[in-house]
Amino acid sequence: MDFSLNEIQSMLADSIEKFIENDYDFETRQTYAASDKGYSDDVWRTFAELGWTAVPFSEEDGGFDGGPIDVMVMMERFGRGLIVEPWLANVILAGGVLRRVATPEQKERWLAPVIGGELQATLAFTEPQSRYTLSDIATTATADGDDWILNGSKGFVPNAGNAGLLIVPARTAGEQSDADGITLFAVETDADGVTVNAYPTVDGQQAGEVELSGVRAAGVLGKVGDGFAILDDVIDDATLAVCAEAVGIMETLKDKTVEYSKNRVQFGVPISSFQALQHRMVDMLTACEQSKSLLMWAAMVNADGGADAKRAISSIKYMIGTAGCKLGEEAVQLHGGMGVSWELDIAHYFKRLTAIGQMFGNADWHLDKLAA
Repeated sequence: MDFSLNEIQSMLADSIEKFIENDYDFETRQTYAASDKGYSDDVWRTFAELGWTAVPFSEEDGGFDGGPIDVMVMMERFGRGLIVEPWLANVILAGGVLRRVATPEQKERWLAPVIGGELQATLAFTEPQSRYTLSDIATTATADGDDWILNGSKGFVPNAGNAGLLIVPARTAGEQSDADGITLFAVETDADGVTVNAYPTVDGQQAGEVELSGVRAAGVLGKVGDGFAILDDVIDDATLAVCAEAVGIMETLKDKTVEYSKNRVQFGVPISSFQALQHRMVDMLTACEQSKSLLMWAAMVNADGGADAKRAISSIKYMIGTAGCKLGEEAVQLHGGMGVSWELDIAHYFKRLTAIGQMFGNADWHLDKLAA
């Protein structure tokens, strides 16, 4: 089995690494995260100009026909750079729905500007009562002639405050937790009845709560009542993407901890000479390698459309939620008291890694999926 990247993937990885090294140091990242939008418009335009926002889309839609392995390559590097730009919300979540079910007219209206970096978008799929159950949707959509009127609440919507387009799963038939009867709608945030309460998250990202009160949808995406399968596939893609980001974070935490241990002197010697700490750093390395191996398996299985695709995603997500969390704790502790300080990047990597552990299902939830 060939685990090497092809020429295009290597070029993509190199371009992101060089960008982070030259233009996206930790202080710059902190400045962007603290801004009103929580990211840089200039950097987002650069993403679009370099083609990074087009990678997972078909050539017909203006993309580069990338797949799960290409996304893995990108998200690992974004994790190492602790990128705050909303690539996940736009490209994987909103873009993932649009590329699957949007009509040519809808793609021209919404997908093309997302790829071009001109429109911010997101997927508003979580509700206050739903936790990790995708089919638990209380938001309703009622037909009004040829239009649909939406009412309900969505919680923790990534990039909500910046988005001009929301993709909203709503119930058009069935009971609250039924998989059948869920329809995907495009909602423009300047429509009457849309209220967005945006806020920064603990990991330097942006999210918001969305209230829909008598909102007239801008369009139906896909077939009425058949939205759950699309939603499920998109969340699988997003889960795999954040796992790749987490692996990049884990490798960075491991490398920074090893380097710090070589320079930090205690009792007249570097602390890297203490056997107990060596053992702990070996455990960090082991966690990185296991997670990397599972990630590569998951990306390859999903790229091939294998029967083990969902099992692979739950496996890597469980690993991130357990071994990843443990690695982050070790990195913070081995840096001592300053490991939790605002000024040190270690603390911010750990925050993002912890947040990823809770996204799209925590470790216990994915363990239950594996057991079932």
